[in-house]
Amino acid sequence: MAENPAGARCFRSAAPHYLSGRQPYAARLMQRVVNLVGLGHDARVLDLGCGPGMLAGAFAPQAREVVAMDPEPAMLRIAEQTFTAPNITYRQGSSEDLPGDLGHFRLVTMGRSFHWMDRVETLRRLDRMLTPGGAVALFDARGAKEPSGAWPERYAELVRSYRGRDDEHPRTRSPEWLQHELLLLDSAFSSVDAVSVFEPREVTAAVLIDRALSRSSSAPGRLGSAAEQLARDIEALVAAASPDGRLREIVVSTALIGRRPGEVET
Repeated sequence: MAENPAGARCFRSAAPHYLSGRQPYAARLMQRVVNLVGLGHDARVLDLGCGPGMLAGAFAPQAREVVAMDPEPAMLRIAEQTFTAPNITYRQGSSEDLPGDLGHFRLVTMGRSFHWMDRVETLRRLDRMLTPGGAVALFDARGAKEPSGAWPERYAELVRSYRGRDDEHPRTRSPEWLQHELLLLDSAFSSVDAVSVFEPREVTAAVLIDRALSRSSSAPGRLGSAAEQLARDIEALVAAASPDGRLREIVVSTALIGRRPGEVET
């Protein structure tokens, strides 16, 4: 998932916590994307920066073949063990290795990985790899904004207090950072659609601990022995917020879809 050396080291220790900690993408969102891009069972899909394989696993039943690609071997091992569909091929590599010998695809998916890449160059390379009518889909899932003082805000503040030197977030939050949709609009994939699905879910302390440890800025490899204290503090936060240890959150799953203007069906 991460394409710089520091990020790769962080995600190596974050990998075991990713599937259980991160908010999963809504199944309804997957189907909306399939319908919108016209993905058929004869199509090939590239999941670029696949991490532990959530998108590869979701799209495998909808496609002839999914190529799942990530630079971090620890992520790929988890993906291979978790999503075992026979039509998924796992490859170690990054956007810098494109196009290579991967061939052509109807759909390229990226889940929480595009910001690690040279985004302009990646879109340029993908233009040569997508078949006519093909699409790029950028996925994300996160908690909806809650009232001030609600548990998600207190949780985020707690995790931030443990965060070490963070090379990535200052860059993506700087005034110069361009949002993904602006780069898509200035690329070959300038016909852009956004799809969102809202779902209520329950989380426990164990999930929230894994969520914190799955992030590059608070991965075990970065926190060291402080990771154990962070886990205890999260358990205390959950116990104070909910007598039964279960918290409700609204998860927003989104897909930003870019297609070539002359190839979009109306």
